[in-house]
Amino acid sequence: MAIPATLKSWDVAVVGEIYADHVFSGFPSWPGPGEEVIAENYLRELGGGAINTACALSRLGRRVRLVGLIGEADLDWFEGRLGEFGVSMDGIRIGNDGTGITVSVSTVEDRSFFTYAGVNRALPELLASPEIVADLAAARHVHFAMPLPRDLAAILLPLLRQAGCTTSLDVGYSPAWLRDPINRPSFRDVDLFLPNAKEAALLSGDEEPSSFEAWSLGAGIGRAVMKQGAGGAWIVDERGLRRVPAPRITAVDSTGAGDAFDAGLIDGMLDGESIDGCVERGCVCGALCTTAAGALQALPHSPQLRTLREQTYGS
Repeated sequence: MAIPATLKSWDVAVVGEIYADHVFSGFPSWPGPGEEVIAENYLRELGGGAINTACALSRLGRRVRLVGLIGEADLDWFEGRLGEFGVSMDGIRIGNDGTGITVSVSTVEDRSFFTYAGVNRALPELLASPEIVADLAAARHVHFAMPLPRDLAAILLPLLRQAGCTTSLDVGYSPAWLRDPINRPSFRDVDLFLPNAKEAALLSGDEEPSSFEAWSLGAGIGRAVMKQGAGGAWIVDERGLRRVPAPRITAVDSTGAGDAFDAGLIDGMLDGESIDGCVERGCVCGALCTTAAGALQALPHSPQLRTLREQTYGS
């Protein structure tokens, strides 16, 4: 199936697993078997990298298509919350199972996650449908916030390239996917690979940027960016390895910062900036995201991005 390049209906299509997050915090200690402890705080929020990046891009003024699956019982909640960020439900499909759920439980020392995939298990099948492929091809850029199955990637990524789409990939912390050599061609087939330091270490053996550069060159990857949180980010491309520092900022919560980084970087790509300028935008968006609890509360508007970027990089 060939898809010709056409006029684009939106700037970015963001694809990935969607979750309802239930965040419990403020426990004095971790309970033993059969014990109960009481949380001081509870938050229910939309979750998943696709949600975070789509909302961040929309807040930056981009026309966004969010593609994923939820359960019917959560339709009204998702529609209302996404509407607050200007993200429509047109790309969302209702699955036969419930919405994916993640429960986060944290003490002062640590936190743990319990996840139910729910309708997300049907996402590869959804992405193989001609209707969804055409939907994605109507975007200037397609961002995959998921571990993309290789059999699907081998078909989908070339079709998107034919349609004139640029692409990016952030698989999150998916050790089995990252370590499986069958997925190596997918790194080469996207325009930009966006791991964080821990994810990069699963590929290169450690978190040293030079190790990731060596791995990227050996894998034949044209361009990758390794996110390092407060340490900024490292670019690997034909110009070699170089670092873009992060803005100095008082962080409250790092949840979703990597997803906000992705949004800032893609925002720069859509404006035709150099990769260094795109990564500056990513670092600014990631930093600003950390200034409030949760992934969505502090996503920046374009004026905030420009102001902190000028203060940090003078550009």
